Amino acid sequence: MPCLNGEQHIQTAIGSVLAQTFNDFELIVVDNGSTDRTPEILGSINDPRLKVLTLPERGVSRARNLGLRKARGAFIAFLDSDDTWNTEFLEKMHSVLVSDSKAMLAYCGWQNLGLPRPRGEPFIPPDYETPDKAAALLEGCRWPIHACLTRRTTIVAAGGFNAQLTIAEDYLLWLECSAQGKLIRVPEVLAQYHHHGGEQATHNRALAAIDTFRAKQFFLQRHPDLATRLGANMVDQLTWGKLIKDGNALHWQGDIESARPVFRKALLAGKGTFPDKLRMLPSLFPLWLHRAILVAKIKT
Repeated sequence: MPCLNGEQHIQTAIGSVLAQTFNDFELIVVDNGSTDRTPEILGSINDPRLKVLTLPERGVSRARNLGLRKARGAFIAFLDSDDTWNTEFLEKMHSVLVSDSKAMLAYCGWQNLGLPRPRGEPFIPPDYETPDKAAALLEGCRWPIHACLTRRTTIVAAGGFNAQLTIAEDYLLWLECSAQGKLIRVPEVLAQYHHHGGEQATHNRALAAIDTFRAKQFFLQRHPDLATRLGANMVDQLTWGKLIKDGNALHWQGDIESARPVFRKALLAGKGTFPDKLRMLPSLFPLWLHRAILVAKIKT
């Protein structure tokens, strides 16, 4: 559990771990240089299963990688300091993972708390262990970081978290884990993703789209055999095509500022259809001119 200034939520997050029905675990919290009451809260929790580490150099990937180096368990789960688990999360996830030696990662359903319907409804993802697994996972991240349990050996082989990514570092890790063996689904909602008014990385929509794209590139560069098997057209559709779709979605939602860096990346790489390129072209101009072009289009 990495944390930075998590005084409002961390006690609840830790409480959801300490209340697990499966209690043979260690909880490693890595404080990324908090300046609020987080250290005081952590120091007040008297439980031998809790280990607190301090890493002044900020960065969630570095914090998680430090926790991984210090972890002693054969299985690893991650929980951000503002999210929670059901009390049976570890018990059910561990049970299903140890029941299949070929399974590298178990994932479950979750609920986005703090969002209106339908996004706030409980969600159980489909079974991704199919012949189309690679293509399905390359469409985008299929579960949040706290809705899975992974073998330690699998994560080590995957290289841990890529600190070059600000967002989608977990997505890249799941792609690498999926390439090593079987995924197994627990069809129950066992995790909660808490949306609130504080700082959350996914609020940066442009960076989310671009880093997700970069994660796919890192993965495919490491697995050229998979790229060959999928074929150039499918790879292009799953990477550049999806990036342009994400930019178009931001554009049509009126978030021009977020769409612009996405469009520029695709446009400068020469990607997209002719209509795509016409839509993306104003992103090369100053923002005021881009807005003026859109207003002129609306009037005509």
